[in-house]
Amino acid sequence: MLVKTYGAAVTGIDAVTITIEVNFSQGIKFFLVGLPDSAVKESQQRMQSAMNESTGFKWPGKKIVINMAPADIRKEGSSYDLPLVMAILAASKQISTENLADYIMMGELSLDGSLQPVKGALPIAVRAKAEGFKGLILPLQNAREAAVVDGLNVYGANNIVEVGAFLNGEKNIEPTVVDTDKEFYQQLLHYDIDFVDVKGQESVKRALEIAAAGGHNLLMIGPPGAGKSMIAKRLPSILPPLTLDEALETTKIHSVAGKIQNNTALITQRPFRSPHHTISDVACIC
Repeated sequence: MLVKTYGAAVTGIDAVTITIEVNFSQGIKFFLVGLPDSAVKESQQRMQSAMNESTGFKWPGKKIVINMAPADIRKEGSSYDLPLVMAILAASKQISTENLADYIMMGELSLDGSLQPVKGALPIAVRAKAEGFKGLILPLQNAREAAVVDGLNVYGANNIVEVGAFLNGEKNIEPTVVDTDKEFYQQLLHYDIDFVDVKGQESVKRALEIAAAGGHNLLMIGPPGAGKSMIAKRLPSILPPLTLDEALETTKIHSVAGKIQNNTALITQRPFRSPHHTISDVACIC
């Protein structure tokens, strides 16, 4: 029986839909093709353990061939575990195939069947909406991040048992809802460290104000402990606030890098980076 599920590959800060095709035949071998890297190939062990530890699921005793299309795009990371295991369960008739085509699914499996967060949830959600998918199924920790995209149902799950029951229509998972405008304006002017905290240093503060107002570069020179880094960290608090489009773009970059904290929906503050003085040119640019 041939079954298809859908995932996504993140390239840069954008995502490309990946079709996962599973076919069973007589035999016992396992084949995974479509340019997967080592982390994707190792999914077999995670899937087998997750099925054995999850109530009601069993690894099928068949020859399994899985193709990840398009085959010319390299598939990287463990986030394909969820669509792979759901495709196997559907092909072995352990879950329903009726609604599989409506969802993109991404998530890393633990050996007990629970789902671990993945990188790039926001670009994947953008792609899912653009291609007309009904919803997106992700680990619960990524749900608020992806729910920033309006017009797409985002379902956060804890384990594969919940996902299987949801696809079978046996359990209702409430979609995660985020009011993007409210989230944006509520956090817009909230700073953990603020320029107003700096006492004294009048000449340096004046230089930063001029640099922020005119968009100039600034070179601060002084002995260790003079306050250069302390003041530089507070520069974002006197820069113009992000627009909503800039906040979404910034959030996409943090999402791909895996730098978004759990239950954070939107990055609303201008980012600050403090590279070490020995950093190479290549590392600084990348």
